[in-house]
Amino acid sequence: MHQSDVNSKVSLVPVGNQGHFVAGEWLWDWWQQGRSQAVAYEVPLVELEWLLHQVAGVERLELRLGTLRSRPQIALTLPPAQLEALWQQRLHERTPVQYLVGRVAWRNLELQVSPAVLIPRPETELMIDLAIAATADPLTQPLRQGHWADLGTGSGAIALGLAQAFPAATVHAVDCSQAALAIAQMNASAYDMLPQIQFVHGNWLDPLGHRRGQLSGLLSNPPYIPRAIVPTLQPEVAHHEPHLALDGGPDGLDCLRQLVAIAPAYLRSGGFWLVELMAGQAETVADLLAAQGAYQHIQIHADLAGVQRFVSAYRV
Repeated sequence: MHQSDVNSKVSLVPVGNQGHFVAGEWLWDWWQQGRSQAVAYEVPLVELEWLLHQVAGVERLELRLGTLRSRPQIALTLPPAQLEALWQQRLHERTPVQYLVGRVAWRNLELQVSPAVLIPRPETELMIDLAIAATADPLTQPLRQGHWADLGTGSGAIALGLAQAFPAATVHAVDCSQAALAIAQMNASAYDMLPQIQFVHGNWLDPLGHRRGQLSGLLSNPPYIPRAIVPTLQPEVAHHEPHLALDGGPDGLDCLRQLVAIAPAYLRSGGFWLVELMAGQAETVADLLAAQGAYQHIQIHADLAGVQRFVSAYRV
């Protein structure tokens, strides 16, 4: 499916109560039918629960205990027919539920998303925790007040997380996609972070030439999937998420090599470098950092599932 086709089909759920009401018994019956369909189409049940929470404010406990049935009236944010259409789109076209709703929960934030941006994953939340830990001792705490870069910002998730963690820092959110930057700016505006985050259009560090040698930290969740693997990913990813944010070249390391090579010219002495990658790439990236010669204290970090997901280092 072409990206243009996806954009034309995805319908974002309007925010706020639009005055559509159903009986609890009706929504309970719809939920029962949806559960059966989720099993049949191998869609995680938690996605249906999250959809109902977003559209109807229904809590998971109400679904598990069946108390939903006794509610005389429930307000929906969209007509019942559109709710059904969105769910069928999730089942038959494998459209990610986050794109259907237009929102995703990430850390303590609720971010807008569209097919123009990669859906922020729970694993990526750990990058903010690693950045906090990396600047926790007296020698590194001054980094929290400097300039930080989020390269390939997408929805702006990492940039917003950094801005929350380091309120005295200035975060530069860079992306080569104007459409992605528009989404990221909306997310920053929703949390009153526009004064702290500078959104910059361009390729990696190119637009930050005026910050050479000044960055306290650089974070990136770059494209790292080997090109031949991208079409084989689950259809929710391969057919709907932007390939620009997935395709890392023949071996998946094109962008990571570039970030290793160019970052030393922009990081201050002692500046922090952190990237996300896929399983099996960590040792190679750590070797690239060591061979470059401008990094020290190179470390590999696992995600909550034990996968070697991140590599960090400090500028010499």
